[in-house]
Amino acid sequence: MVSSMRVEVAYALPEKQKIVSLEVEEGCTVRDAVRRSNINVFFPELDVENVKVGIFGKAVRNADQQVLKEGERVELYRELTVDPKQARANRAAKSTKP
Repeated sequence: MVSSMRVEVAYALPEKQKIVSLEVEEGCTVRDAVRRSNINVFFPELDVENVKVGIFGKAVRNADQQVLKEGERVELYRELTVDPKQARANRAAKSTKP
């Protein structure tokens, strides 16, 4: 008998966010959990096969092989709209203006 465990899959946009709780069997991979969450119903633009993911803020390199543990939260990451270095430069320029 395969035992099950509870995990979460989370995704957020600036104006909308969703956390899906689901029960999966032990040995479930990160990518399997993302697929089973059906989170793309809420975010149709989301490519669940290629989205970058992490567990509790730590990036997962191979979502197809990384096995989940009870209670973990899979986070789906959006592409950056601005390069972080450019964002810092923009903030610095704003703060120096009179």
